[in-house]
Amino acid sequence: MSNANVAEADGTTKPGHHKRTYTGVGKKELKKEIAKLPKETLALWEKYGADESDDKESFQKSFIRHVTTTLARSIYNIDNFSAYQATAHSVRDRLIKRWNETQQTHTEVDSKRVYYLSLEFLLGRSLDNALLNLGLKDNYGGGIKELGFTMEDVLEQEVDAALGNGGLGRLAACYMDSLATMDYPAWGYGLRYTYGIFQQRLKDGYQIEFPDYWLNFDNPWELPRLDVVVDVQFCGSVNRYTDEEGHERYAWEGGDTLQAIAYDVPIPGYGTKNCINIRLWSSKPKRQFDLTRFNEGQYEQAVYEQMQAENITAVLYPNDNHMVGKELRLKQQYFWVAASLFDIVRRFKKSEKPWSNFPLQVIMDKIHTHPTLAIVELQRILVDLEGIGWDEAWAIVTQTFAFTNHTILPEAMERWPVPMIQYLLPRHMQIIFDINLFFLQKVEKAIPNNRDLLAKLSIIEESTPQFVRMAHLAIVGSHRVNGVAALHSELIKQTIFKDFIQFYGESKFENKTNGITPRRWLHQANPKLSELITETLGSKNWLKVNLHHSI
Repeated sequence: MSNANVAEADGTTKPGHHKRTYTGVGKKELKKEIAKLPKETLALWEKYGADESDDKESFQKSFIRHVTTTLARSIYNIDNFSAYQATAHSVRDRLIKRWNETQQTHTEVDSKRVYYLSLEFLLGRSLDNALLNLGLKDNYGGGIKELGFTMEDVLEQEVDAALGNGGLGRLAACYMDSLATMDYPAWGYGLRYTYGIFQQRLKDGYQIEFPDYWLNFDNPWELPRLDVVVDVQFCGSVNRYTDEEGHERYAWEGGDTLQAIAYDVPIPGYGTKNCINIRLWSSKPKRQFDLTRFNEGQYEQAVYEQMQAENITAVLYPNDNHMVGKELRLKQQYFWVAASLFDIVRRFKKSEKPWSNFPLQVIMDKIHTHPTLAIVELQRILVDLEGIGWDEAWAIVTQTFAFTNHTILPEAMERWPVPMIQYLLPRHMQIIFDINLFFLQKVEKAIPNNRDLLAKLSIIEESTPQFVRMAHLAIVGSHRVNGVAALHSELIKQTIFKDFIQFYGESKFENKTNGITPRRWLHQANPKLSELITETLGSKNWLKVNLHHSI
């Protein structure tokens, strides 16, 4: 390969031997890179490449290797938790092989990808789920028994990943499991919470909340991508200027810059080699340590930027009963969607296809109103960074997003103060005002002389201060709005979103009923019942299709 310097995503260079591509190598690029490689090198990779067999003996060999090299332990000082760690790393080895093959296949085929944006992924324990989906439970169970442990004791050592709280997160996990099982090319995007939401303990009949230190003993199911770093901007100002072609343009300048670090979590499908990905972002400062202030004895100020930055991904749903908490929540939401959009757009641009193809390659499902700023961010990228006209860009945006509403309770009507958005995201607030103006002009043209309807549909709530109605923005910026059950889909049309029916009609609002994965909630949770169903139906096909339709 060429030894020329390699350009990094941030514009810096480093001595080059190979080029890091974040995920996958395009078909054209793959052929070029293979052609550069000496035949001897290719032969060695084919000979010694990862070849992890799934039989009992291969697992035992892998288990002992991880005990001695990964954990630096021996036969004399291994306990149940160490056995869990070694088993998890052994399974992860097999997951990574499938993950690499899956990502490369999806890149070569270049098919449309599903991007699932959720602040929560309540994955539960991963080891048992991975063993079942990969068909390794029996071999690993027998292998671990011969090594002096029981699978039940090993499975009990795993700590739940503190990445979700309730139904929203569990649904996201079930969807990712189903997408992997049905061989869809899909990615999930979320945040890597350092302390989860909280750990509950009861004292004298009252709930006491503590941080959830779920990462204290590392997480074997995540792959740190410390070279996948995205700069995320806050505050600053907007500069209006005229470009060389005489077009009015806007540049978002100054302010604070944080960094989003990627962590990947492989999600295996059941009975398939398809292994998709959830990419979680962790927040870091651009500068972690101020040596000058430290040497001056200002120790807290020396790490102030680090503390401020890491607060963004410290916990799920920071308390927003005060303005500081509200600001942190808004920063958390934008940090997440900005990093995710950068990643998605970068992946699309590798295909070298025209922007008009973007909705043909990308579908983004916004779960709840939390990722709604992604609509504004994509419009900003297309108009400000890619130089696409407003109308063309907005057509791309609205064809790309779908919106899933989860509740008709007040939490569904998330609002943010306009002054707060103007301070943290000045360019985005300008874009929101423009989106609202053009939308209301269309409403006025379709249904003239109805000021009351305009006020009800407006993205901006005219109060003191003004508020941005995120659910309204999510509807206006999406081509489909979905409920979570047939009844719920009807209720949102009859209650919280009934005014939008007057303008859009019912065709934009549809129902894609939610469900749970039978693999975890039946096959894994109740193996005997699973065996009975398989015996009655005569096959295990029901584990890969809709259970209701199978029966």
